[in-house]
Amino acid sequence: MDAMALPVDVREIYRYLGYRGNPPTAEVAERVDSCLLQLRKASTPAATHRFLPLASPEENVLLAGEIKIHSKNLYKNMKGCSACCLFAATIGIGCDRLIRRAQLTSMADAAILQAAGAALIESLCDEINRQVIEEAKAKGLFARPRFSPGYGDFSIQHQKDFEQVLQMAKNCGIHLTDSLLMMPSKSVTAIIGLSATDTPCILQGCETCDHAPNCAFRR
Repeated sequence: MDAMALPVDVREIYRYLGYRGNPPTAEVAERVDSCLLQLRKASTPAATHRFLPLASPEENVLLAGEIKIHSKNLYKNMKGCSACCLFAATIGIGCDRLIRRAQLTSMADAAILQAAGAALIESLCDEINRQVIEEAKAKGLFARPRFSPGYGDFSIQHQKDFEQVLQMAKNCGIHLTDSLLMMPSKSVTAIIGLSATDTPCILQGCETCDHAPNCAFRR
């Protein structure tokens, strides 16, 4: 996947930088564009995913293949699902290298690169999400919002399961530290529930959905 082709809304970068309502100055906007271009050139996006059967043997417990997950939040999100998709994605080590260099010369650029990296990895996840949705449709299934370890009561310890099932180091170059952080740092793992019943869920997730406050599948 080509980083230059991934769509990035610069307003998301402004939001990560703390701009709320008021647009940045022309100087900041120019700096953001420059840093984003550097980041695109340095990034090497990679991803892997795998479909698994999903079962709920008891309330708040999910069995995704051989993985046993205890999580009220995830159980609520995936109630009624018969399958799921695990995926891992990264924009590569280039972002981390750019940030380390910028920290020696310009902390402002380092902050912009952090924000741009967050926006770029989310864009990559959206692309993978779209691919999963299309593959699921071919199986007669519909996707729920993606859900990542560390969110709510979905323990970050399950990063080990993602590593085992997806062989992340081999397939997309993601390694786990002893504290279960991912390297490269701009990497994401997530699980997507798949059910035979369509839902009004949108790709951008619960945070931007008008139905979220009353949704049974809210993250």
